[in-house]
Amino acid sequence: MDEKIDLRPKAKEYCGVFGVFGHDDAARLTYYGLYALQHRGQESAGIVSSDGRFLHEKRGMGLVPEVFKERDLAKLHGHIACGHVRYSTTGSSILANAQPFIINHAGHSLCVGHNGNLVNAASLRRKLELEGSIFQTSMDSEIVMHLLARRIHLGFEEALLEALQELRGAYCFLFMTEDTLVAARDPKGFRPLCLGRLGDSWVVASETCALDLIDAEFVREVEAGEVVFIDKRGLRSVKPFPRQRHSHCIFEFIYFARPDSQIFQQTVYQVRKCQGAQLAKEYPNLEADFIMPFPDSGNYAALGYAMASGLPFEIGMIRNHYVGRTFIQPSQDMRDFGVRVKLNPVRELIQGKRVIVVEDSVIRGTTTRARVANIRRAGAAEVHMLVSCPPHRFPCHYGIDFSTKGELIAANHTVDEIRDMIGLDTLGYLSIDGLLEGTHTSKEGFCLACFDGNYPVPIEECEGKFALEKC
Repeated sequence: MDEKIDLRPKAKEYCGVFGVFGHDDAARLTYYGLYALQHRGQESAGIVSSDGRFLHEKRGMGLVPEVFKERDLAKLHGHIACGHVRYSTTGSSILANAQPFIINHAGHSLCVGHNGNLVNAASLRRKLELEGSIFQTSMDSEIVMHLLARRIHLGFEEALLEALQELRGAYCFLFMTEDTLVAARDPKGFRPLCLGRLGDSWVVASETCALDLIDAEFVREVEAGEVVFIDKRGLRSVKPFPRQRHSHCIFEFIYFARPDSQIFQQTVYQVRKCQGAQLAKEYPNLEADFIMPFPDSGNYAALGYAMASGLPFEIGMIRNHYVGRTFIQPSQDMRDFGVRVKLNPVRELIQGKRVIVVEDSVIRGTTTRARVANIRRAGAAEVHMLVSCPPHRFPCHYGIDFSTKGELIAANHTVDEIRDMIGLDTLGYLSIDGLLEGTHTSKEGFCLACFDGNYPVPIEECEGKFALEKC
């Protein structure tokens, strides 16, 4: 059997959502929106549409253009659509866990797409199962559907608002019935979610880059703790939660969100440049011939560092943009093939030079070590690395895939040890204060738990929770 190399990103965020209300070609617009959000999930994709009477669905494993063909979009009738792209953890890359997830109950249909992670999922699921609920998937997203169904006698809106009160953790939900689209964001606002307009139609998306692709106008963010109902009467906002201190995920700015998106009221591109400029302030005496990123993740921080330091900016490694998620492993004598097939150094540029590599993060360290070794083999005289965020020392329980300390190199090693393990002459991380300075905001508005271990929503039962899948 051919051995395959995993070429997916070094850290994964678990989902992206996109919805349309009031457009005759809602499913096609949703397809385009998911295409723009592909970076948020590359395992599966799905679209559910409604013509006002029935829901129509298409879900599949793979990238958006692999899942949907023209014939599929033609069958997704209706003026409402809900779309989803998803990453999955080991063992869960199956169609049953692809979203949007549909239930049929009391003569009506309802679907949900979810970005985030519920920290009380295991306890809720155990309670529901003891009371007779039967689950079809391993996703925490299904839990909210059971909570809602048990209250549906109150009416859809009241049932949904009561169900959301039981959830703890990070979520951006898109719900859709035969005639209504609903967007809901958790009270701390961990993940981004925005509203847009396209003519008379409403659009909901995880990031503004998806609005740009369909030429929709950005209206505003869905507020933390807000539930937005959109139907034939228009848009209506409900705020059922007491106001809480925001805990926006700082890693959205560092790595996950597309640089052309505006999230948490700031443009990602500019924030990443500012993070690089902060690195130049914190490490002003590092001597080198030029600055280079590992494309594409380090590009914007490296540019900011170069502009602030006055050192030349070069693209010392060239990215192959046509590499898929996996590649068949060649013979063992081709060292680090999985690294070189994606990024290859420019030898004539690097040979004999002192190089500063600016990277956005170092999570597990394995990919970084291989890339640094590649630069060494290209003849670099010195290799220094600056990272535009602090060391990741604590697991994330709110929807990112580093869920245990054992996966995090900085949780188990000092900076000097990491430097030696990766094979660097110098290794420096941006401080937490420098990171926040780069976002032009205070510590109060962000979740920094992966850096400082201060979890804004208590983790009630980590061991049991991770038996379920993040979404």
